[in-house]
Amino acid sequence: MAEPTEYQFNLPKKGRPLDVTITEPWYPGVQRYWPTCTTKRSVDPIMGIKAVVIHATAGGSSAGAISVLKQAEPASFHWLVPDEDEPQHGQLVWACVPEALAAWHVRNAVSHPDVNDGTNRVNHWSLGIEIVNTQKDDLFSDWQVAATAQIVRYCWSKYPNLLHVVSHAKLDPTRRHDPGAHFPWDTFKQLVMSGGENEVPAVVAQAVPASKIKARDADGCCRG
Repeated sequence: MAEPTEYQFNLPKKGRPLDVTITEPWYPGVQRYWPTCTTKRSVDPIMGIKAVVIHATAGGSSAGAISVLKQAEPASFHWLVPDEDEPQHGQLVWACVPEALAAWHVRNAVSHPDVNDGTNRVNHWSLGIEIVNTQKDDLFSDWQVAATAQIVRYCWSKYPNLLHVVSHAKLDPTRRHDPGAHFPWDTFKQLVMSGGENEVPAVVAQAVPASKIKARDADGCCRG
């Protein structure tokens, strides 16, 4: 059986997707809890992102996952992938915390030498994805795996220095086992590397690329 504490792959410098979109509405009402479950990043929120951490909730619902944002010692994450018995399954992933903020999804004291040279305070230079799964003989759906891969591809296209895709278990092996042995890590990796069709909506692709637009010397209203 697969060992989650070994789940990791690094993204190559070549083959980065040019643009990827995901359907990610805010989980209803989540914004009010950001002040007590997030931190301003200690690194640049674009150039400083080095890793995406894959988690599983150890619960059976998105609402149960969201409840941790409200508890006395809160945790948080950037995206939440719904379970197969929820109406949002197959339709969307929930955005839960702004990417510009550090979510609290990994303990500050833990790290791994394979990931960002063993730097701790992982939350400040990473993004966290939670997948709803009980981790008790609960298989992940094909859509959950594909949706998680699509989020990683979105991050890969957006963050120039993103390198590591790693399990929570590898970073904190004495306390955590997620996303668990049932998560098909090899399939997930293939989906991240190969991508899918129509990653960019046709209406977006019709826009003139910035590289082909001529610069104007005239003063404009948008200059700083």
